[in-house]
Amino acid sequence: MLNNLKAEFVRKGIEPYKGVMKALGCAEKTARNRLNGVTPFTVPEAHKIMECYFKNDGFSIWYLFEDDKIA
Repeated sequence: MLNNLKAEFVRKGIEPYKGVMKALGCAEKTARNRLNGVTPFTVPEAHKIMECYFKNDGFSIWYLFEDDKIA
């Protein structure tokens, strides 16, 4: 359930769902559904989040958006 993404938001002092809402301009329910794996992130959405918060951190898209249910 995207634990890496959630953890990295917390390390930056950002509530994960609020970070997603800001980066994507979406509703809280949409952000929570994405973070909880109910609805997957699209590639453009993942790119927006990475550009907004993590572009200088050296994280790969694979690390941040790893689905813990599959791994």
